[in-house]
Amino acid sequence: MKTPDTLNLPTELRYTAEHVWIRKDGETYLAGISDYAQDQLGEVVFVDLTGGGSHLDAGEEFGSVESVKSVNSLYMPVSGTIVEVNAALEDAPILVNSSCYGDGWLVRLKVDDAVEVGALNDAETYRSLLK
Repeated sequence: MKTPDTLNLPTELRYTAEHVWIRKDGETYLAGISDYAQDQLGEVVFVDLTGGGSHLDAGEEFGSVESVKSVNSLYMPVSGTIVEVNAALEDAPILVNSSCYGDGWLVRLKVDDAVEVGALNDAETYRSLLK
């Protein structure tokens, strides 16, 4: 297990207390789980995500991640519409472990208000929550 000081927490991302990150990607945003979350889960064996086109409010459940240890719910970082789910995770859920900020992203969102994104935790604040 990693310690809060050894986690990979890119500074360009925003984080929720529920260990979901979000990053602007063109006209949309990508969201996934943090290095801390994937480390705590262990090997991810299944990802179940709400389908594209679904509008959810911040804090609403948008799916779950199942590992060899447990099943954990995923909560929307901000209000918005899921415009795409990462189809690669269907055949390769381990991408969440090997590339949580890259190929292991979970959903692409059209956010309702970008101000919500800015109100989330920066990397250092998120790191301090983990200590």
